[in-house]
Amino acid sequence: MATGGGEGSTARRDLLLSLQSAAQSKWEAAKAFDIDAPAQGSGTPAEKFFGTFPYPYMNGVLHLGHAFSLSKLEFASAYHRLCGKNVLFAQGFHCTGMPIKACADKLAREIATYGNPPKFPTEEEAAEEAPQDDANNGPVDPTKFVAKKSKAAAKKGVGNTQWDILKMSGIPESEIAQFADSGHWLRYFPPLAMRDLKAMGCGIDWRRSFITTDVNPYYDSFVRWQFEVLHKQGKIVKDKRYAVYSPLDGQPCADHDRATGEGVGPQEYTLIKMRVLELKGKLAGLEGQGPVFLMAATLRPETMYGQTNCWALPDGDYAAFRGLNGEVYIMTDRSALNLSYQDRMPVTGKPEKLMDLKGTDLLGLPVKSPRTHHERIYVLPLLTILTNKGTGIVTSVPSDAPDDYAALMDLVNKPKLREKYGILDEWVLPYKVIPIIDIPGFGTAAAEKVCLDMKIQSQNDTKKLAEAKQLVYLKGFTDGVLIVGEYAGKKVNEVKTVIKNEMIAAGDAILYSEPEKPVMSRSGDECVVALTDQWYVTYGEQDWREATEACLKRMELYDDNTRHQFEHTLGWLNQWACSRSFGLGTRLPWDPVYLVESLSDSTIYMAYYAVAHVLQHGDMYGEAKDPTITAEHLTSEVWDYIYLGGDLPTNTPIPAELLQKMRREFEYWYPFDLRVSGKDLIQNHLTFCLYNHTAIWAQQQQYWPLAFRCNGHLLLNAEKMSKSTGNFKTLQQAIAEYGADAMRIALADAGDTMDDANFEHTTANGAILRLTKELAWIEETLAAADSLRDEAPTSFIDRVFDNEMNIAVARTKAAYDRMLFREALKTGMYDLQTARDVYRFACGAEGGNRRLLLRYIEVATLLLAPICPHTCEHIWSNLLKKEGFIINAGWPTAQAPDYVLQQAANYLDDTIVGLRKGIAKAEQPAKPRKGEAPPPPRKVAGVQVYVADRFGGWHAKVLSCLAGMFDAASSSFPADAMQQVLATLSSDPELASMNQKALKQTVMPFAKFRIDMAAKGGAAVLRDRLPFDEVALLQENSAFITRALGIGSLTVHAISYEQQQTAENPQIAGATPGSPATLFDFE
Repeated sequence: MATGGGEGSTARRDLLLSLQSAAQSKWEAAKAFDIDAPAQGSGTPAEKFFGTFPYPYMNGVLHLGHAFSLSKLEFASAYHRLCGKNVLFAQGFHCTGMPIKACADKLAREIATYGNPPKFPTEEEAAEEAPQDDANNGPVDPTKFVAKKSKAAAKKGVGNTQWDILKMSGIPESEIAQFADSGHWLRYFPPLAMRDLKAMGCGIDWRRSFITTDVNPYYDSFVRWQFEVLHKQGKIVKDKRYAVYSPLDGQPCADHDRATGEGVGPQEYTLIKMRVLELKGKLAGLEGQGPVFLMAATLRPETMYGQTNCWALPDGDYAAFRGLNGEVYIMTDRSALNLSYQDRMPVTGKPEKLMDLKGTDLLGLPVKSPRTHHERIYVLPLLTILTNKGTGIVTSVPSDAPDDYAALMDLVNKPKLREKYGILDEWVLPYKVIPIIDIPGFGTAAAEKVCLDMKIQSQNDTKKLAEAKQLVYLKGFTDGVLIVGEYAGKKVNEVKTVIKNEMIAAGDAILYSEPEKPVMSRSGDECVVALTDQWYVTYGEQDWREATEACLKRMELYDDNTRHQFEHTLGWLNQWACSRSFGLGTRLPWDPVYLVESLSDSTIYMAYYAVAHVLQHGDMYGEAKDPTITAEHLTSEVWDYIYLGGDLPTNTPIPAELLQKMRREFEYWYPFDLRVSGKDLIQNHLTFCLYNHTAIWAQQQQYWPLAFRCNGHLLLNAEKMSKSTGNFKTLQQAIAEYGADAMRIALADAGDTMDDANFEHTTANGAILRLTKELAWIEETLAAADSLRDEAPTSFIDRVFDNEMNIAVARTKAAYDRMLFREALKTGMYDLQTARDVYRFACGAEGGNRRLLLRYIEVATLLLAPICPHTCEHIWSNLLKKEGFIINAGWPTAQAPDYVLQQAANYLDDTIVGLRKGIAKAEQPAKPRKGEAPPPPRKVAGVQVYVADRFGGWHAKVLSCLAGMFDAASSSFPADAMQQVLATLSSDPELASMNQKALKQTVMPFAKFRIDMAAKGGAAVLRDRLPFDEVALLQENSAFITRALGIGSLTVHAISYEQQQTAENPQIAGATPGSPATLFDFE
């Protein structure tokens, strides 16, 4: 439990919770966040801010990861609302797709198998139930619960059952069985999400909230209209395409349907058909079954001219399967299952296994492989084959594949290795490297050269081999030239596809695809790649992509890395399967057997927020009974009128004034000004969002998105959030533990970049203490306000504090404008509170200026309000007695910052620090000589300060040189500024005796310091005099300085540069502006 105070005390936290409750009750009663578009002509786009956040998926409660990304929008919305804009922040909830359905079905199977409440097997029983994987089993019956754990996995326990997951989410066991109905999830979790976002203090117009799927008839109609528009434009087509596919679900498995493997797509291989010439050993059992082929997966079919052998994993598991046209294929079970879903086997999804084989059964088999000039080559052992990629059968081209060369040399040079696996000499020794490709810098035997150059000793040098492969493969593809075959003289990248297609046409090869990496569906099965007859959105089509690239180019993305990721995604994204046959969602209007998948019904829904409150009357399910507008009334003509500027429908029962209101809402709020999201959605949802906007509003580019703000993932106390490790917090738990405002401070402090951010318990807990101590100080200050001096802020310390507030206002505004909330927290809270504390100390016994302290309370409260609205609402309304709500009170007014005054204040602080160190050193007694008594301690009574009036000599020349190069518009210098300074000073008589190294050591520190200062303070810091009167400053603040140092007097002497040249004291002679000389007077 967070305390923010003494051990075990929650009083401070409880105070913040009470302020939170009071503020939220006030906002709720006043409907402070409900907002409608102003009437036509009374508002301009510049007066509004419309921000959106991807609707969270409703298969559980919200957690801190959701809150972190959403907080970026919440802080931005609160800032723009504070500045006086009309702000719309609406939030819906996503229920489309497989996750909810899969979880509900999984729970139903558990209850059917183990009872209600279920009595799950023990770990030992679960291990005994684990079946052997069998590719011939085909897809699992989804109505039956089957334990899938290996013995090792079973030892981890059975805590990942759906029943236990729901139980860990805080759902009473008596209610869990209701979640076997997918509809119950839709009713249970969205209200909890709304509860938690309200408790967080989010300024959301809840009238506009909705859930997805056909449960909500209004949103369902909106999605059907969207897809009808895309279909009419020819941007949705039906075709057979390769897609990552869940055998258990019987349909493609899109990113949101996956438990692991988001972003993974199909990887295409060419399967080289290597005909077995002699069926020996166990393979003799295949006699009469038809021609037998080893199916070798390769990404480089153009290199088949260089084959010297074939590889198999000696202890690998293989099998023979029935292929097409009476053929037999030898490959792994996993690859055979993939191939069976690609129209390459007699029965889809059910590869017919003829016999199991081990890799040792294949060693020594003679095969005939296409394109090699050898009549026969042999299967040899390769120990580094991974059977979870490809088919487990690998072609060997030692001229161009470093792995092949190293493994072949192992067999050539190690007779005992050949003996171990029963490999005869004639299967290996006659086969030499066959040069096939000439690669600049590598020659015609690139693999041999790179292995020798890198001193690769064997196939076990896996790290070096991986580096070698990178070197050879990329260079071979981009610059390599074939030197054999009918395409000799042609570049590899020109003929690669041609050679592949010729081999396929000749029956020597077939295409094969599998997931690039393992993908697990939310239903619990490993996905394959299937050739599916599906509806596809034609992302990647040239004209459409160019329009989307144009949209991206004009958008604000806040981070160059974000832009690069979008550009990369637009470069590879192609047709996307947008339909499913199973799950929750909206039916395709022209082919209702299919559902729209979850990433496709969530691309322009931001536009639906504009009208949701008119259609649904504040009911997120769209169940409010209002005969004025029913879902059936929402024809294509109605939607076209609202969103596309079509003609006012005449054949609709919807009143014209309501139609006009909805159109006005859309035209006022759109385009959205900002969409905030985690960076993982760049590769799908966010790019889809761009594509769909540029298609739906192709002729109305004014509605294209204006800005995306992407962030990294959230760590919790520097570790990945995980329920299994216990390092996890729901949003409800965090608010209960810290209060919303302290939690929001920790979220703002967690980070603003694309890197992963970190929510620290110590930061949130410390925020409790900071906020409550600030409240106590404000109350004390206001209570004593009448006793404070009340005058215009004319003294130096008053003017400095006033200026620090002006600086805080300017810098915090700049940070909010750039969505740098950690910086806004630093400048608007931490730095400003530090300035207040310095001011209080500087004022001493006479106390602070009443006007300044009251201004501080108001400014500090307003600057922090977007991040800590509840505490700030209390200060604004209850302590400062201001009218209205702080959430829309207006950005604080301030004079332009005076950075010269700030420089003077920093100088004063630095001078005091320097004097304090000097005094401590001066008072330190000298070490006595041996046999002598220690000298009596000395006490500094006063300080003599000698202030130089200007820089002279080489210092002045450096400043003059820098001033001539300084670009005031950009506050920057040329890249070679230091070199120019050194060149100028090399001819200076004062420095003529120095060599170049000594010159650099003398000049560069001073020059670099001034360059850095100019970037902040402008051209003024490049003059030969300080921009402020150093003598007057020290004299005006002598009382403060003496009090701070505990000395009796401070005497300030002004000394000219000319006087310094004849000064006998080296300290006085060495003084420069900003670095005075100090001499001490002792008692």
